[in-house]
Amino acid sequence: MPRLTQGVQCAGCAAKIGPSLLTEVLAELKQTRNPNLLVGFEWSDDAGVYKLTDDLAIVQTIDFFPPIVDDPYIFGQIAAANALSDVYAMGGKPLTAMNVVAFPIHDMNIGILKEILKGGVQKLNEADVSLVGGHSIEDKEIKYGLSVTGVIHPAKIVTNQGMKIGDNIILTKPLGTGIINTALKGGVVDSKIVEPVQESMCTLNRAASEAMIEVGVNACTDVTGFGLLVHLCKMIASSQVSVIVDSSAVPVFDGVEEFARMGFIPAGTSRNKKFSDKIIRQNKEIPDYLMDILFDPQTSGGLLISVSEDKTEELLNQLKTKNIRTACVIGKVVAEPKGMIVLT
Repeated sequence: MPRLTQGVQCAGCAAKIGPSLLTEVLAELKQTRNPNLLVGFEWSDDAGVYKLTDDLAIVQTIDFFPPIVDDPYIFGQIAAANALSDVYAMGGKPLTAMNVVAFPIHDMNIGILKEILKGGVQKLNEADVSLVGGHSIEDKEIKYGLSVTGVIHPAKIVTNQGMKIGDNIILTKPLGTGIINTALKGGVVDSKIVEPVQESMCTLNRAASEAMIEVGVNACTDVTGFGLLVHLCKMIASSQVSVIVDSSAVPVFDGVEEFARMGFIPAGTSRNKKFSDKIIRQNKEIPDYLMDILFDPQTSGGLLISVSEDKTEELLNQLKTKNIRTACVIGKVVAEPKGMIVLT
């Protein structure tokens, strides 16, 4: 079987446009304001939310990207888990999905596409989500993902806004998928390192979402192609607060620090650094390789949750009960310096 990742940028939704350019382009789009549109693209949130009734709103999102692993079945699972994650991050329940496929039909065996789609369906079945169709085109490069529709109560939407001073910041999955996948492309990673990373990328954020809904949190987003720090930048910009991040508390996968030191850094890392250059206040003792990890573009990363101090222990216990044992507190929301992320 040919390598799916050959010639493909590595990791973290590699084809994703940089956050600053994307914001600039979207700002120029004008549309009629609909009062039922509760969350639109101007929020820079994970998904759109449209109110149908006082008790019901739909959540919509789409995500697709080139292969980041060589196994087509695993790639399908990762892409599906990644697409579903946007709905989970907002506290919604995904119900239906549609495949989005680009495939070189004349250059690759159709069996590869079948395996990708099987992987996607397997993950949809696990999430109790119905596949209702999709769209495909012929392309020189494989791309796969899904559009997802879910539901949520209009009064229970969890957005990336809403951080409150005194909140703790919890991350539910380790960082480093971009660096590990880049090293994988370089042929220097063994299976002991790769397997837990791929397992994490295939893991739904469903249980983490259910835990935060049960406890009640102030804000949430999922960590994907923009990396941990850019996602935090978006959260503080919305909430007009600051965050202190304990870099030593941030969980990372085994091998990530070693490969970061060796220079296996995804192209998207520099893009992420450029976006948040004026927002980050960095302790001089933090090494460059650790900064690369904190900016590492993730694929199907964990939830980044802002929760009040009095609910933190309860949420961590709920996450552990649901077998999310890597979840931990990585930072604190503070008042000053406003609009900044301070790394300690």
